[in-house]
Amino acid sequence: MTTDATLKFDQLDLKKPILSALNEIGYETPSPIQAQTIPFLLDGRDVLGQAQTGTGKTAAFALPILSKIDLNQKQPQVLVLAPTRELAIQVAEAFQKYASKMKGFHVLPIYGGQDYRGQIRALQRGVHVVVGTPG
Repeated sequence: MTTDATLKFDQLDLKKPILSALNEIGYETPSPIQAQTIPFLLDGRDVLGQAQTGTGKTAAFALPILSKIDLNQKQPQVLVLAPTRELAIQVAEAFQKYASKMKGFHVLPIYGGQDYRGQIRALQRGVHVVVGTPG
């Protein structure tokens, strides 16, 4: 698949609050991995993507996921698995940043070494996305 160098995020059918957050962050044009995967993910298709570090892979899957979140449902709608605690935290922070204009959005990183009671309380209060790691 080839990408159009002039493609903008607002051409990708993402929700307005996400576009507003991307504008505030300073993102103008999607990276190749984002331009190639976001349309398929918005259509509900499965994607297996591979790209180098720093190319925007997290946004490539997080942005379409956020566009599908129902903020009225106060229960987990998405589970993201990460191989390490550090990456789980990083992915959760990215979700929060991209969803900064989505009023009421909650993401919860879950990983070992933390008080599980606090994590359970957060789940009971309601989260939309859980980012976890087995490690």
